Amino acid sequence: MADSSSEFVARIGQSVASIDPADWDACAGSGNPFVGHAFLSALEESGSATARTGWQPIPIIVDGEDGRPVAVAPAYAKSHSQGEYVFDHSWADAWERAGGRYYPKLQVAVPFSPVPGPRLLLRDESAAPQLIAAIEAVTVQSGLSSAHATFVAPDQVPLFEAAGWLIRTDSQFHWQNRGYQSFDDFLADLSSRKRKAIRKERAAAVEGLEIRHLTGAELTEAHWDAFWTFYQDTGSRKWGRPYLTRRFFSLLGERLADRTLLILALRDGVPIAGALNLIGADTLYGRYWGATEEVPFLHFELCYYQAIDAAIARGLQTVEAGAQGSHKLARGYVPVPTWSAHFIPDPGFRAAIADFLERERAAVAREAAFMGEMAPFKRG
Repeated sequence: MADSSSEFVARIGQSVASIDPADWDACAGSGNPFVGHAFLSALEESGSATARTGWQPIPIIVDGEDGRPVAVAPAYAKSHSQGEYVFDHSWADAWERAGGRYYPKLQVAVPFSPVPGPRLLLRDESAAPQLIAAIEAVTVQSGLSSAHATFVAPDQVPLFEAAGWLIRTDSQFHWQNRGYQSFDDFLADLSSRKRKAIRKERAAAVEGLEIRHLTGAELTEAHWDAFWTFYQDTGSRKWGRPYLTRRFFSLLGERLADRTLLILALRDGVPIAGALNLIGADTLYGRYWGATEEVPFLHFELCYYQAIDAAIARGLQTVEAGAQGSHKLARGYVPVPTWSAHFIPDPGFRAAIADFLERERAAVAREAAFMGEMAPFKRG
């Protein structure tokens, strides 16, 4: 499709893997590893995000005069709502009760990753309206019910708003580095009671264990075998079956080893638990965790406290420890807003969703304010 008012031409790619990595990454940048070619193509090539699993890749590309992409969107035709972390099951139920067909829909997202970041990947900022228009055109021309851009970076929310998309708000818990030089510096910011509780948790969690941080060339297939066991256990309990395949972790180690941090707990030299993180330009992203042995507070230690240690050591500003989890609040992770954007072509359905979002937004704001008041930091 072409926009007669510009030199841009939009098209649909077969997959992220089919696009030249340099062209994709020229649009994606290097700050957020989840939108990079290496991560997204590993999801496809490992069999994790494919048509068979309900995530058919249909990356939307806007080419410039030179024939190279100036904007891309990681887009997927979805036959379900699993692995998204922005729950729209009630929307699907309502639309189908009204005689509509909610699936397939179009999802602009990073599969299985509730990580805020850019969803319009732009080598040329002026191409953003054309990319949004292309997403809308693909939705309408393909007979899809709707398009959804989830966990949108804050600076891109106005771009979707300007195009008339509906905006949904929610919150996550993130840890913010206030110039700390050590974990003790962080603890000094907390109330005395919370400080003591965290020290007690950490001591109990690591008793008799060795904690190791592995990255780059230190990562081996043996480590991924161990982590795969942990991941399978957690995935089976949370989702019924793991979203990712074993091969994905090998590809991650091949392509993003220097941006991967695997934190393991070992007993007598044998890994019993692990937490997987990716390293961004200013953020440590906690992703997956699992264990083969129940140890009190070990989840908090590996996923939250060790992540803080790693972020401080690397001079990173933020730790994002995944979706949900008000228990993170007591560990120094505070609520921050997240956003998603929704294109609903049907006027009646759009009106109903807009009304729902207005009411939901007020409830989310009240809950975030309440949670903020419960933060463990000293009162100034």
